[in-house]
Amino acid sequence: MAHQHNHTEGNSNRKRLLAAFTVTALFMVAEVAGGILSGSLALLADAGHMLTDAAALLMALLAVQFSRRKPNGRHTFGLLRLTTLAAFVNALALLVITALIVWEAIRRFWQPQPVAGGLMLGIAIAGLLANVLSFWLLHRGSEEKNLNVRAAALHVMGDLLGSVGAIVAALIILFTGWTPIDPILSMLVSILVLRSAWALMRESFHELLEGTPGSVNVEKLTRDLTLSIAEVRNVHHVHVWQVGEKPVMTLHVQVVPPYDHDGLLHRIHDHLHQRYQIAHATVQMEYQRCDDGDCELGIASSQHHHHHH
Repeated sequence: MAHQHNHTEGNSNRKRLLAAFTVTALFMVAEVAGGILSGSLALLADAGHMLTDAAALLMALLAVQFSRRKPNGRHTFGLLRLTTLAAFVNALALLVITALIVWEAIRRFWQPQPVAGGLMLGIAIAGLLANVLSFWLLHRGSEEKNLNVRAAALHVMGDLLGSVGAIVAALIILFTGWTPIDPILSMLVSILVLRSAWALMRESFHELLEGTPGSVNVEKLTRDLTLSIAEVRNVHHVHVWQVGEKPVMTLHVQVVPPYDHDGLLHRIHDHLHQRYQIAHATVQMEYQRCDDGDCELGIASSQHHHHHH
């Protein structure tokens, strides 16, 4: 049943991503043309965001596609990690584009450029409508759980702000003729985008480094398991990481020799699933606590085993 649910969820994610990608790519082209014709940096800044948006949405689409592939001997988790990699590359792209726009804005303070306010306003409004549509498409789904759809929605959010910035700049230029507002607003938009890009980069990098998911506190989990299940004496060598959206775990549990071995194992799994939403856990049960060298990750353990042999 759970599998069924995930499958339809993946499908709706895919449809929404595809629709948002189409809208974004079309309007990006319009904004680039408009930015060049009107001489507006704020429009180009917005088009820059839209470019990374389109790339973000395309990567998210590919990632959803890849994550549907079945695991095999070479990739025992399938290709779920690609979604995290896509989010990371995406964040990097945003940082680079933001830096370029800030650089250009600083240059324009010293050498102001003429800006065609009317054309700029028309395109900025159209861009805003396109962004609202994309954002609505992405936000209707299970975006909270999927780092990728969230990454894409963040991009579009930055874009929304970019379009609002461009509209305000266009109105000020039309009514007062004060062109420095154009680079000023393009920098403001860049700072907002920078914040979300940095957060996304940190989160995806943490996941790529096999960091513990934010939802799991390892100390609390080990304590909790020892207190909740009477036969459990000690929990050690706990490893928790995340693949796609699924937390995965391995742990050693020292237990009092149980009357029903499988029953106890089932209770441990059940506890992890109910309390921590960890459906995929590998539990090694032992009656004596294992010698530290034997089950540590790293160089020491391989040398230790070597001596044993």
